[in-house]
Amino acid sequence: MSQQYYATAPASTSAKAQRSDWWRDAVIYQVYPRSFADSNGDGMGDLEGIRTRLPYLRDLGVDAVWLSPFYASPQADAGYDVADYRAVDPMFGNLLDADALIRDARGLGLRIIVDLVPNHSSDQHEWFKRAVAEGPGSPLRDRYHFRPGKGESGELPPNDWESIFGGPAWTRVEDGEWYLHLFAPEQPDFNWDHPAVGDEFRSILRFWLDMGVDGFRIDVAHGLVKAEGLPDLGSHDQVKLLGNDVMPFFDQDGVHEIYRQWRLILDEYSGERIFVAEAWTPTIERTANYVRPDELHQAFNFQYLSTAWDAEELREVIDRTLEAMRPVGAPATWVLSNHDVTRHATRFANPPGLGTQIRTAGDRELGLRRARAATLLMLALPGSAYIYQGEELGLPDVVDLADEDRQDPAYFRGAGQDGFRDGCRVPIPWTREGSSYGFGAGGSWLPQPPEWAELSVEAQTGDPGSTLELYRTALAVRRAQPGLGAGDAVEWLRAPAGVLAFRRGEFVCVANTGGESVTTPAYGRLLLASGEVAEVDGDAKVPADTTVWWTTA
Repeated sequence: MSQQYYATAPASTSAKAQRSDWWRDAVIYQVYPRSFADSNGDGMGDLEGIRTRLPYLRDLGVDAVWLSPFYASPQADAGYDVADYRAVDPMFGNLLDADALIRDARGLGLRIIVDLVPNHSSDQHEWFKRAVAEGPGSPLRDRYHFRPGKGESGELPPNDWESIFGGPAWTRVEDGEWYLHLFAPEQPDFNWDHPAVGDEFRSILRFWLDMGVDGFRIDVAHGLVKAEGLPDLGSHDQVKLLGNDVMPFFDQDGVHEIYRQWRLILDEYSGERIFVAEAWTPTIERTANYVRPDELHQAFNFQYLSTAWDAEELREVIDRTLEAMRPVGAPATWVLSNHDVTRHATRFANPPGLGTQIRTAGDRELGLRRARAATLLMLALPGSAYIYQGEELGLPDVVDLADEDRQDPAYFRGAGQDGFRDGCRVPIPWTREGSSYGFGAGGSWLPQPPEWAELSVEAQTGDPGSTLELYRTALAVRRAQPGLGAGDAVEWLRAPAGVLAFRRGEFVCVANTGGESVTTPAYGRLLLASGEVAEVDGDAKVPADTTVWWTTA
């Protein structure tokens, strides 16, 4: 068998949608709006396209939908450079489209989480444009980080910080002052020491909460507060004082007071709205600081995402995650792919150690087999899980895009990030035929490979061996099994080398990350497997790169 079906039909999403603690074991689906569905044939995905595909997400079995930015933006960094936080960019629609999307989602039992970008704005934001136009001494410059330069005539940057995208983290304006941008020059960093910045974002939160969103994913949640005095990285004593591995522009303790204030606002609203932090921290223990009871609800587990398909390494990061989250009472989160990293079907097709942006296809059959197994392992762990659009189709990264087709702004900067994120952002296929395989009537903004026709939703629906049906079944089982979902611990079972085995109540998961088949006990009634599993006389033969679910009930 390629997989086993659970006999019970999926439970309705509506019951869970009413729970006050729905987020503790939620499965949240990330939509990258440019690449999900195009309603008007301009080659770019939009909010109306997403709205028409909401029934697909309901039937997939997810609890909430996280939307990457759709705000008004010059698109210098694919929407993470926001010019107006209360407006929809025309390429995605308008506020009426956003309202209809939120309402329809709620009617289907789905929640909507939107991206919030508080570390920086676009250089086309009204505040920044006025700050530059008014010149030195403008009060608006205090809302960003403007500084005089060093050197005889101020020709050197104010400090030695570098941009995540490469090059200095400072750009000089015509009047001679410099402004800070930890990312692209078109993304000036806000100065969160200025009260107007905090006031503005509390207002922005209320604007979208009043519209009905169920939460916010906070971009660069670890970056808002900078070390006092903006010390040089080369000032070794200063850096040491900031704590082990803590940089003066990331993960500063001052961010936590901001989130405590935000939590007070969120708690005023009914329906248990949530915050999710994108917080890249040096340790899982530092990440746990963001999800203390009076701060945020969840934080992405990037340590897990970065872990190789290896039993020993996976067990270590699982244990450390659960141990770190337990004292603060927050659920663990688990994620394998997103819009910034190579899809895990391609990462696992290549040797470990290549990082999260990979430019080779590798062994695609091996990668898909491991990706399916990794998904069942992730969905068996206690806490909340995140799915990136298209991973339920087993999509690989498109690693062979021509240079002239690439759109990632980081690619054209030639430094810092590799700029190969386009491969995971190619629009997903819905049908076997058409110029964009059902994405839209006018082609797609990034070219799709011809082999994606057979990876489309249409091609995989109803095929019991397909990755799409594996996800649908897994999410139905997860919803129906009392041992899955929320919780803060697993009971590890003895297992052969290269194998993870754990129990959660009446549920048992076995994941074989090794290169050969292994024999394990058949722990009960087989619920689901990512590959062929043979059971004989109370034992199970589990192939390499396969995960199996049992119930002892």
